[in-house]
Amino acid sequence: MLLTDDDPAPVRVLREHGASDLFLTADHAGQAIPKALGDLGVSAADRARHIGWDIGIGGVTERLSDLLDATAVLQSYSRLVIDCNRDPSWQSAIPEISEHTPIPGNVGLTAEQRHARADAIFTPYHARLRALLDARGGRRTVLVAMHSFTPRFKGESRAMHVGVLFYKKTQLAEIMLDLLQREDDLVVGENAPYAITENSDYSIPTHGQRRNLPHVEIEIRQDLIETKAGQDAWAERFARLLTAANTALQA
Repeated sequence: MLLTDDDPAPVRVLREHGASDLFLTADHAGQAIPKALGDLGVSAADRARHIGWDIGIGGVTERLSDLLDATAVLQSYSRLVIDCNRDPSWQSAIPEISEHTPIPGNVGLTAEQRHARADAIFTPYHARLRALLDARGGRRTVLVAMHSFTPRFKGESRAMHVGVLFYKKTQLAEIMLDLLQREDDLVVGENAPYAITENSDYSIPTHGQRRNLPHVEIEIRQDLIETKAGQDAWAERFARLLTAANTALQA
């Protein structure tokens, strides 16, 4: 077993029985590394960068769950251990290099070592997500995947404040784009800075598309949500906008 009693659980669930239609996920909310893996050969400074987790999104998601009375499912481990938004069979699920930073503890892993990480972290996270969605039965559910992005990647600056991501444009994505673009202080990306594909993303295709749930992925620029004040402000903004979007979906 990779995880011991001294390691955190791979998944945190907030407001399991929340009243909201909205159901939040945060695949990259945590920074934990199993004690058995040490520091993966990566400095503390690098582990704290965007390569290790989605900076700020855990705090935004926690506050948003509170404001909406919405169920939220947050993953606890660093994406450097295993990326829970990638199929474990993909090489990118356990990167040997992230951006320009080598990850020595991920080099030359055996199939057994890769499976151990998936079994300990990826599988229980997605099993819990699946069970929570199953338990809602025929109850109306709107899936919102919460992520954050670095303001600078491989030397390129990103001016946008927030992005709305989708694989096939959904009604919810269109509504969210419209609502965000009406805000007078935002630069909004449409399928930017990333785009969802079935070869690069796992959570939305698996839990959103295949269940035919209304769904959208949100990306917030990390320098805007590094502090608690920023996290609270963006959670309040999205509580307002997601509530409006959910109302519009039902119109």
